[in-house]
Amino acid sequence: MSEPLILASASPRRRDLLSGVGVALEILPADVDEGVLPGERADDYVARVAAAKADAIARQHPSRWVLGADTTVTVDGAILGKAADDAAARAMLRALFGRAHRVATGFSVRGPGGVRDDQLVITEVCMRAVGEFELDAYIAAGEWRGKAGAYAIQGAAVAMVREVRGSVTNVIGLPVAEVLDCLAALGGPGAPA
Repeated sequence: MSEPLILASASPRRRDLLSGVGVALEILPADVDEGVLPGERADDYVARVAAAKADAIARQHPSRWVLGADTTVTVDGAILGKAADDAAARAMLRALFGRAHRVATGFSVRGPGGVRDDQLVITEVCMRAVGEFELDAYIAAGEWRGKAGAYAIQGAAVAMVREVRGSVTNVIGLPVAEVLDCLAALGGPGAPA
């Protein structure tokens, strides 16, 4: 039996998504700067951070398979990270309601012998217009905490989403089908245990 895939992320959502399809994991979060560089586009940002996470852990474990990932939400080209407080979450959600936005995940795989692959997956999410009462209830529930764009599609926010074009798991934090296809193509771990 091969060693488990190293997930270079502390995200419980990524862990749960991969574990849920039977991928054996070892969690070793990478300590990298996740700040957005001046003028950096969202797609470039997530690709850079995902690669930095994978590279940091792969340097420590060169004979192992490593997966790094980063996800962001964008609207009108602006990156919406994790809201710092209720007011920031409210402002982010208001910017998303009644329109479409993009969710971009960069993921990077590193393997023994210098194997590497970097991919970007984009999903478009259309949200319905939401009234103040519903928004107040969502903010009060606190589900927005720690989520890019201040929402979790796998939770109560699903009621705010009208349509998803692309990978639903990408919106949760990791495009699982694409990651599994990548690992299979590279000969890495990832077949359900």
